Amino acid sequence: MAAVQVAGSVPCRQSREAPREATPERGNGFRRLSARLCALRPDDSSSARTEIHLLFDQLISENYTEGSCVAPEDVSALLVQACQLVPLNQNHLVSKVSQLIHHLLNRLQVIVDEQHLDFLLAYTISAVHQCSSWTYMEILQALAALVYCNGSKCQKYLPELLGKTGLLLKLSDSAQSDPEVRRAAVHCMANLCLSVPGQPYLEEPYQHICFQAFLTILQSPKSSDMDDITFCMLLQNALKGIQSLLNGGRMKLTQTDELGALLAVLKKSMFHGLPGLNIEMPTVLYPTPLPQYDGRTPIKPQQSESSTSRPTLNKKKKSKVKPKKIQQGEEEEEKESSGEIEAAPVTGTGRVNLHEGNTWCPSSLGVQSLRLDGSGAAGKDGVSSSFSSSSWKRVSSSESDYSDAEGGMQSKMRSYQAKVRQGALVCFLSTIKSIEKKVLYGYWSAFIPDTPELGSPQSVSLMTLTLKDPSPKTRACALQVLSAILEGSKQFLSVAEDTNDHRRAFTPFSVMIASSIRELHRCLLLALVAESSSQTLTQIIKCLANLVSNAPYNRLKLSLLTKVWNQIKPYIRHKDVNVRVSSLTLLGAIVSTHAPLPEVQLLLQQPCSSGLSNSNSATPHLSPPDWWKKAPAGPSLEETSVSSPKGSSEPCWLIRLCISTVILPKEDSCSGSDAGSAAGSTYEPSPMRLEALQVLALLARGYFSMTQVYLMELGEVICKCMGEADPSIQLHGAKLLEELGTGLIQQYKPESTVAPDQRIPVFLVVMFWTMMLNGPLPRALQNSEHPTLQASACDALSSILPEAFSNLPNDRQILCITVLLGLNDSKNRLVKAATSRALGVYVLFPCLRQDVIFVADTANAILMSLEDKSLNVRAKAAWSLGNLTDTLIVNMETPDPSFQEEFSGLLLLKMLRSAIEASKDKDKVKSNAVRALGNLLHFLQRSHIEKPTFAEIIEESIQALISTVLTEAAMKVRWNACYAMGNVFKNPALPLDLKPKDVFLERRACIKQGESGSAPCYCPEHPGRPISWEHVEK
Repeated sequence: MAAVQVAGSVPCRQSREAPREATPERGNGFRRLSARLCALRPDDSSSARTEIHLLFDQLISENYTEGSCVAPEDVSALLVQACQLVPLNQNHLVSKVSQLIHHLLNRLQVIVDEQHLDFLLAYTISAVHQCSSWTYMEILQALAALVYCNGSKCQKYLPELLGKTGLLLKLSDSAQSDPEVRRAAVHCMANLCLSVPGQPYLEEPYQHICFQAFLTILQSPKSSDMDDITFCMLLQNALKGIQSLLNGGRMKLTQTDELGALLAVLKKSMFHGLPGLNIEMPTVLYPTPLPQYDGRTPIKPQQSESSTSRPTLNKKKKSKVKPKKIQQGEEEEEKESSGEIEAAPVTGTGRVNLHEGNTWCPSSLGVQSLRLDGSGAAGKDGVSSSFSSSSWKRVSSSESDYSDAEGGMQSKMRSYQAKVRQGALVCFLSTIKSIEKKVLYGYWSAFIPDTPELGSPQSVSLMTLTLKDPSPKTRACALQVLSAILEGSKQFLSVAEDTNDHRRAFTPFSVMIASSIRELHRCLLLALVAESSSQTLTQIIKCLANLVSNAPYNRLKLSLLTKVWNQIKPYIRHKDVNVRVSSLTLLGAIVSTHAPLPEVQLLLQQPCSSGLSNSNSATPHLSPPDWWKKAPAGPSLEETSVSSPKGSSEPCWLIRLCISTVILPKEDSCSGSDAGSAAGSTYEPSPMRLEALQVLALLARGYFSMTQVYLMELGEVICKCMGEADPSIQLHGAKLLEELGTGLIQQYKPESTVAPDQRIPVFLVVMFWTMMLNGPLPRALQNSEHPTLQASACDALSSILPEAFSNLPNDRQILCITVLLGLNDSKNRLVKAATSRALGVYVLFPCLRQDVIFVADTANAILMSLEDKSLNVRAKAAWSLGNLTDTLIVNMETPDPSFQEEFSGLLLLKMLRSAIEASKDKDKVKSNAVRALGNLLHFLQRSHIEKPTFAEIIEESIQALISTVLTEAAMKVRWNACYAMGNVFKNPALPLDLKPKDVFLERRACIKQGESGSAPCYCPEHPGRPISWEHVEK
């Protein structure tokens, strides 16, 4: 112990000096006891051991309240001193000091610093080797507390802990006789795998050692000598360890067998202890589009396995900010939230068990209204009508056959079982984030339900948990996992197709995916009407929104969206603000998916009160059916020549809802849980208003024919939003303005299918934009404190209808031009990119393109942006330069030659040089740079070409186009270069000696590639017609 005494001298000194820096009123007990401990010296006498015992007990029993001002280094120093006082041959004292380490580190949330960690690790590892086996539990708990978030600092001890004969591997093996010791060893391994961002991760060989150990534990059945709760905690720690390995992408699952084995145990653990359900899984799941294996057997109320899981969805987020230890809490009994009692089938004699065909639903009426196939067969829907009375919700304690003590144990066991299911789901979420989506979708059928065949049972899936799990937290976890799978699945789901009846001997993959999509709709809608927890309800609606955003409804049979639409309407007036916001998000997803869909168009034309006052669920809290009519009446287009969309006899209720949400005071009936609203605010919470503005923008984008009826009223909404102090409200107002402006432009395009009498008259568009420019829009454009708002306002300003711009008052036109040219000097890249694009739009306006001064000012501004460091700014500037050169060509074709004569030759020279440099940039810039080069060479006059300064630049321009065609660039870049070469040949002023033979060689090479399917070349006179080498020879 001599070496130990020397090592302890420094920590003791730190412990005595620390109180001078701490607050005197706090931590006095710790400092007093610490001083007494530091005053002791190693002594093997009975009285010394007794005093040490008493000191340890006092330190453990001390009340360490939050803000005790105990410095972490003081805690580490005290623990080192405590270990120095306890020789390893004193088993009881070793057990006590281990309890002290575990208690202090967890209670005070201390992560041991590297200076003291080395000594404490050496001590605890030696204690395991030398002390009696009955002390292992406490020693391993102390070891787990020491290595928590310190895995990168334990490299020296990893061979001894995780090597072939490693301490932890040996104690965590199934051969270990003491189940509590085995669980504690697995807990240590899980904490070793956890690391803090920015620190080195566990070395790869040890990662795989731990992964295989965790996997083996999850695959192994419960041993006969292990009680249910200990087994729960063992599974919990194994799941936590795998989650830590996967988080942050530190461990990659590259082997199919490795991933398949993990997914198999996760699926098994996801249903662990679920009442009325037992599932058998193969050792490995293999990727396949068809169900591979799914064996189930109903079980008795007494569960053979039970488990728990500490990780929750929020723990992962907390650990990024401040790692928090929860080892101690594993031994504590934790109750589930009150929602478990409301919506939970429970086990036990006299209580209802959920079996294969049952789904929990509050009323038979709700079940009948959700039959998606139109038939009355409950069997096909997977809903048992005999179970629809919800009798299980009304079970009282007197109906239970077991005593209060037995009931407490059953409740505790169910709580731990729910934690295991939650831990498996959170671990699955980490797995999803660590693998590619194309790999994940190979296991689609293992976790996503499919419509069962007639007479066959429903396969177990994530929806089984959503519908049957008694814990609302577990249901929410399952929905989060399902959302993660659905997110970004549009390409995978796009193959689904069921518009035609299937009459084949085999089931095509497209039909199988379509069937899965239908089943997801059915199950999620069942869960929607049955859910009582607001938090889980929010997750259901978000999951529905993810599904709607990715499903190919244009390839599916009608009615899926109609059922979602009608079921979600009542929840718009729910008492919980998060439910209301997610409901609007879902409606936004419906109006944005494959817009415009005829089915959605019919839904938007429904009577305003349809579905708002009637609901099969008692959950929504509704206002009277005419609540939407409180929206202020703005100038209506009925006073003009524009009529409502055909077939629409009533106003669009969704637009009315969104307008009232944005500008009307909130109602008392739905003011509860409004955490997002500012204190004293009379309006709806900010998230609700922002979501309503987003829905309006989506309606303007996809269903402008219905939105145009409210143009002037929406203009007033935009002015109100952009005049508010909240920048996010202003930003969404600007986005809505941009969508409305874009919709107006689309109406007046030559290829538009909108009849002239159905378009909004130009004079009304002028009124609309005059309102905007006389309102808060100019102020938003000049708000340099919020560059994102400035950029969005620039985008909105670029969406002015050209015909309306020419009819604006002269001072408003000058305002727009002056503001844009001024903002081009902005140092913010977002603003500069938006301004460059807006100038590229304005330069095409018929009323501006012949203004030599404006075109020259725009050209100078664009050339300046082409030199910016930001690729996005350069790409926007190159696009605008291409538009500007298009304007030059249009002006060249007018009878009046004044524009060509007045346009500066020096500016043309600068534009050519900038375009040549841009043609060497990234593809995003290059594609428009070569377009500009072709137009500029086409525009050059004989007076320019005769100047010596132009001869060299013309040659460089042609060589730039040739090299672009012949290089391995993107198809769009090479096509634009070919088209630009065609424009060069259109200029009769260019002498033949300036059209080198290289041009013909380049064209020939390009055409030959085009004939082989690489890069087609098109005739300049007929852009849509590919040409062959024979045409060029002619």
